[in-house]
Amino acid sequence: MKTQNISAVVGGSLLAFALTAEADPFRNTGTVSGWNSINREHKGTVQEVTNLSYEGPTSIKVTQVYDPSYSGRYHSEVVKNNVYRRGDTGFYGFAFRLQQDWQFQSQSFNIAQFIADFSNTGCDDYMPSSMIWLQGNQLFTRVKQGSICAQKTVTFGNLATVTAGEWHKVIVQAKWASDGTGFYKLWFDGKKVLEQYNLSTTISDDRYFQFRVGLYANGWHDNGYMQGSQGTRSIWFDEISAGTTFAEADPDQW
Repeated sequence: MKTQNISAVVGGSLLAFALTAEADPFRNTGTVSGWNSINREHKGTVQEVTNLSYEGPTSIKVTQVYDPSYSGRYHSEVVKNNVYRRGDTGFYGFAFRLQQDWQFQSQSFNIAQFIADFSNTGCDDYMPSSMIWLQGNQLFTRVKQGSICAQKTVTFGNLATVTAGEWHKVIVQAKWASDGTGFYKLWFDGKKVLEQYNLSTTISDDRYFQFRVGLYANGWHDNGYMQGSQGTRSIWFDEISAGTTFAEADPDQW
């Protein structure tokens, strides 16, 4: 079985290890260890906490804080490298919980994304393919098609209603193809809410994509302002996984 070498940052040190491609599932049980990196931008935080969890003793709490004098992006995410490349098929899952008093707005708050560095192309820098986000109290997702220099986004909206203060689980299955032979499925709280076939699900490039889970308050950056009055936002995440079967990605099956 082919292996790939990955560098992981664990406890501030660099650890080299081999991940067997499309064989060993990845799973994180709500801890800040075991990730390749953690992305905290501006006043954002990523913490391991014990006061709330979906399963087990801990979960990951991510927070972002709006700053009207700041023009950068708002990422608070954990990052797993080399999760898919074009031609792969996989399952990806996680549980999440919005803070109890989450103020639903029409601005976008991203909770998961697949992303790769395209800065060598001259057409983009870090570009997400699929993303999963909240808009109001509705769950949205998307796929990216075409090439890095000629991108097309296909969005699937109003898939499910998200309730603040309650745990929800998301599972995605994707065949990552750029020639119209892919598929993309999403389950929300055990119910399949999206199933699309004969679809291009990624762009025409063979580099590996990361899997990031957390809060990316992209609406604050993209719109240049904050809707509503809730300038501090927190989400908890638990049981984050990637594998080749539904069970390997299901937070309830581990």
